[in-house]
Amino acid sequence: MPDTEASPRSIRLLIADDEHMIRTALVALLSLEPDLEVVASADNGLAAIDLAAETTPDVCLLDLEMPQADGLEAAERIIRAVPTRVVLVTRHARPGVLRRALSARISGFVPKSTPAEQIADVIRDVAAGKRYIDSEIAAAALAAERCPLTDRELDAVRLARSTLSVQQIAERLNLAQGTVRNYLSSAMTKLGVDSRHEAAEHAWQQGWI
Repeated sequence: MPDTEASPRSIRLLIADDEHMIRTALVALLSLEPDLEVVASADNGLAAIDLAAETTPDVCLLDLEMPQADGLEAAERIIRAVPTRVVLVTRHARPGVLRRALSARISGFVPKSTPAEQIADVIRDVAAGKRYIDSEIAAAALAAERCPLTDRELDAVRLARSTLSVQQIAERLNLAQGTVRNYLSSAMTKLGVDSRHEAAEHAWQQGWI
Protein backbone atom coordinates (compact mmCIF):
# COMPACT_ATOMS: atom_id res chain seq x y z
CA MET A 1 0.00 0.00 0.00
CA PRO A 2 1.56 3.36 -0.99
CA ASP A 3 2.54 5.85 1.70
CA THR A 4 -0.03 8.65 1.54
CA GLU A 5 1.40 10.72 4.39
CA ALA A 6 2.04 14.26 3.18
CA SER A 7 5.57 15.59 3.47
CA PRO A 8 5.98 18.62 5.76
CA ARG A 9 5.63 21.99 4.07
CA SER A 10 8.87 23.84 3.38
CA ILE A 11 9.70 26.92 5.44
CA ARG A 12 9.36 29.88 3.06
CA LEU A 13 12.26 32.29 3.50
CA LEU A 14 13.05 35.87 2.52
CA ILE A 15 16.71 36.96 2.66
CA ALA A 16 17.83 40.59 2.65
CA ASP A 17 21.44 41.78 2.74
CA ASP A 18 23.05 44.67 0.84
CA GLU A 19 26.35 42.76 0.46
CA HIS A 20 25.97 40.83 -2.78
CA MET A 21 28.41 38.02 -1.97
CA ILE A 22 26.88 37.34 1.45
CA ARG A 23 23.31 37.48 0.11
CA THR A 24 23.96 35.14 -2.79
CA ALA A 25 25.92 32.74 -0.57
CA LEU A 26 23.08 32.59 1.95
CA VAL A 27 20.53 32.03 -0.81
CA ALA A 28 22.62 29.24 -2.33
CA LEU A 29 23.49 27.48 0.94
CA LEU A 30 20.06 27.71 2.56
CA SER A 31 18.38 26.57 -0.65
CA LEU A 32 20.27 23.29 -0.28
CA GLU A 33 18.33 22.54 2.90
CA PRO A 34 15.43 20.22 1.95
CA ASP A 35 12.93 21.95 4.23
CA LEU A 36 13.83 25.56 3.35
CA GLU A 37 12.58 27.45 0.29
CA VAL A 38 14.00 30.88 -0.53
CA VAL A 39 11.05 32.74 -2.06
CA ALA A 40 12.66 36.20 -2.34
CA SER A 41 15.88 38.13 -1.78
CA ALA A 42 16.56 41.86 -1.53
CA ASP A 43 19.54 44.20 -1.29
CA ASN A 44 17.93 46.91 0.86
CA GLY A 45 15.35 47.34 3.58
CA LEU A 46 12.61 48.95 1.51
CA ALA A 47 12.78 46.19 -1.09
CA ALA A 48 12.57 43.63 1.72
CA ILE A 49 9.41 45.29 3.04
CA ASP A 50 7.77 45.21 -0.39
CA LEU A 51 8.82 41.63 -1.10
CA ALA A 52 7.59 40.43 2.28
CA ALA A 53 4.16 41.86 1.52
CA GLU A 54 4.17 40.15 -1.91
CA THR A 55 5.44 36.72 -0.85
CA THR A 56 4.35 36.41 2.84
CA PRO A 57 7.35 34.29 3.91
CA ASP A 58 7.36 32.24 7.10
CA VAL A 59 10.70 33.72 8.16
CA CYS A 60 12.60 36.85 7.08
CA LEU A 61 16.39 36.80 7.47
CA LEU A 62 17.45 40.46 7.50
CA ASP A 63 20.85 42.12 7.71
CA LEU A 64 20.80 44.74 10.44
CA GLU A 65 22.88 47.29 8.49
CA MET A 66 21.13 47.97 5.17
CA PRO A 67 20.48 51.14 3.12
CA GLN A 68 17.07 52.81 2.66
CA ALA A 69 15.71 51.09 5.79
CA ASP A 70 17.93 49.22 8.23
CA GLY A 71 17.08 45.70 9.31
CA LEU A 72 15.33 46.79 12.51
CA GLU A 73 13.13 49.37 10.80
CA ALA A 74 12.35 46.90 8.01
CA ALA A 75 11.53 44.21 10.57
CA GLU A 76 9.16 46.46 12.49
CA ARG A 77 7.28 47.39 9.31
CA ILE A 78 7.18 43.82 8.03
CA ILE A 79 5.90 42.42 11.33
CA ARG A 80 3.10 45.00 11.39
CA ALA A 81 2.00 44.04 7.87
CA VAL A 82 2.76 40.34 7.46
CA PRO A 83 2.27 37.25 9.68
CA THR A 84 5.95 36.30 9.69
CA ARG A 85 8.93 35.94 12.02
CA VAL A 86 12.20 37.83 11.70
CA VAL A 87 15.82 36.88 12.34
CA LEU A 88 18.35 39.73 12.32
CA VAL A 89 21.93 39.11 11.23
CA THR A 90 24.68 41.57 12.09
CA ARG A 91 28.44 42.01 11.86
CA HIS A 92 28.60 44.55 14.69
CA ALA A 93 26.04 43.84 17.43
CA ARG A 94 25.60 47.23 19.07
CA PRO A 95 24.36 46.48 22.61
CA GLY A 96 21.17 48.56 22.70
CA VAL A 97 19.95 47.16 19.41
CA LEU A 98 19.02 43.87 21.07
CA ARG A 99 16.71 45.62 23.52
CA ARG A 100 15.04 47.48 20.65
CA ALA A 101 14.81 44.26 18.65
CA LEU A 102 13.14 42.35 21.47
CA SER A 103 10.61 45.12 22.01
CA ALA A 104 9.87 44.96 18.27
CA ARG A 105 9.11 41.21 18.56
CA ILE A 106 12.21 40.02 16.68
CA SER A 107 12.47 36.24 16.98
CA GLY A 108 16.19 35.74 16.35
CA PHE A 109 19.49 37.62 16.53
CA VAL A 110 22.71 36.09 15.18
CA PRO A 111 26.17 37.35 14.15
CA LYS A 112 27.25 37.17 10.51
CA SER A 113 30.02 34.77 11.50
CA THR A 114 27.37 32.10 12.20
CA PRO A 115 27.75 29.08 9.83
CA ALA A 116 24.92 28.58 7.34
CA GLU A 117 24.02 25.21 8.88
CA GLN A 118 23.48 26.86 12.27
CA ILE A 119 21.47 29.67 10.68
CA ALA A 120 19.28 26.99 9.09
CA ASP A 121 18.66 25.50 12.55
CA VAL A 122 17.83 28.95 13.93
CA ILE A 123 15.33 29.46 11.09
CA ARG A 124 13.68 26.13 11.91
CA ASP A 125 13.43 27.00 15.60
CA VAL A 126 12.02 30.44 14.86
CA ALA A 127 9.50 29.03 12.37
CA ALA A 128 8.38 26.64 15.12
CA GLY A 129 7.66 29.56 17.44
CA LYS A 130 10.89 29.61 19.43
CA ARG A 131 13.28 32.52 19.96
CA TYR A 132 17.05 32.43 19.45
CA ILE A 133 19.49 35.07 20.70
CA ASP A 134 23.24 34.54 20.29
CA SER A 135 24.80 34.21 23.76
CA GLU A 136 27.56 36.79 23.17
CA ILE A 137 25.07 39.35 21.88
CA ALA A 138 22.84 38.71 24.89
CA ALA A 139 25.75 39.11 27.32
CA ALA A 140 26.81 42.40 25.70
CA ALA A 141 23.25 43.70 25.92
CA LEU A 142 23.01 42.89 29.62
CA ALA A 143 26.22 44.81 30.32
CA ALA A 144 25.30 47.75 28.11
CA GLU A 145 24.73 51.32 29.23
CA ARG A 146 21.06 52.20 29.73
CA CYS A 147 19.75 54.93 27.45
CA PRO A 148 19.19 58.16 29.44
CA LEU A 149 17.53 60.02 26.56
CA THR A 150 13.83 60.65 26.11
CA ASP A 151 12.02 59.56 22.95
CA ARG A 152 11.99 63.13 21.63
CA GLU A 153 15.70 63.58 22.35
CA LEU A 154 16.36 60.33 20.49
CA ASP A 155 14.31 61.59 17.53
CA ALA A 156 16.42 64.73 17.34
CA VAL A 157 19.71 62.90 17.85
CA ARG A 158 18.79 60.32 15.21
CA LEU A 159 18.37 63.05 12.59
CA ALA A 160 21.48 64.86 13.84
CA ARG A 161 23.55 61.89 12.71
CA SER A 162 22.85 62.98 9.13
CA THR A 163 23.97 66.23 7.51
CA LEU A 164 20.63 67.93 8.24
CA SER A 165 20.68 71.40 9.79
CA VAL A 166 18.74 72.23 12.93
CA GLN A 167 16.12 73.92 10.75
CA GLN A 168 15.75 70.78 8.62
CA ILE A 169 15.54 68.56 11.72
CA ALA A 170 12.83 70.85 13.10
CA GLU A 171 10.89 70.59 9.84
CA ARG A 172 11.15 66.79 9.84
CA LEU A 173 9.88 66.59 13.44
CA ASN A 174 7.29 69.38 13.06
CA LEU A 175 8.89 71.25 15.94
CA ALA A 176 10.25 74.76 16.49
CA GLN A 177 13.97 75.18 15.96
CA GLY A 178 14.39 76.30 19.57
CA THR A 179 12.71 73.12 20.80
CA VAL A 180 15.06 70.99 18.69
CA ARG A 181 18.07 72.90 20.04
CA ASN A 182 16.84 72.26 23.58
CA TYR A 183 16.47 68.52 22.89
CA LEU A 184 19.94 68.33 21.36
CA SER A 185 21.49 70.37 24.18
CA SER A 186 19.85 68.14 26.77
CA ALA A 187 21.11 65.02 25.00
CA MET A 188 24.65 66.43 24.84
CA THR A 189 24.58 67.23 28.56
CA LYS A 190 23.30 63.78 29.52
CA LEU A 191 25.92 62.05 27.39
CA GLY A 192 28.78 64.37 28.37
CA VAL A 193 29.72 65.33 24.81
CA ASP A 194 30.44 68.67 23.13
CA SER A 195 28.43 68.49 19.91
CA ARG A 196 25.20 67.06 18.54
CA HIS A 197 27.22 64.94 16.13
CA GLU A 198 29.13 63.35 19.03
CA ALA A 199 25.82 62.72 20.78
CA ALA A 200 24.44 61.08 17.65
CA GLU A 201 27.51 58.91 17.21
CA HIS A 202 27.43 57.80 20.86
CA ALA A 203 23.73 56.95 20.60
CA TRP A 204 24.33 55.00 17.40
CA GLN A 205 27.26 53.06 18.84
CA GLN A 206 25.11 52.07 21.82
CA GLY A 207 22.31 50.96 19.51
CA TRP A 208 19.77 53.46 20.81
CA ILE A 209 19.09 54.83 17.33
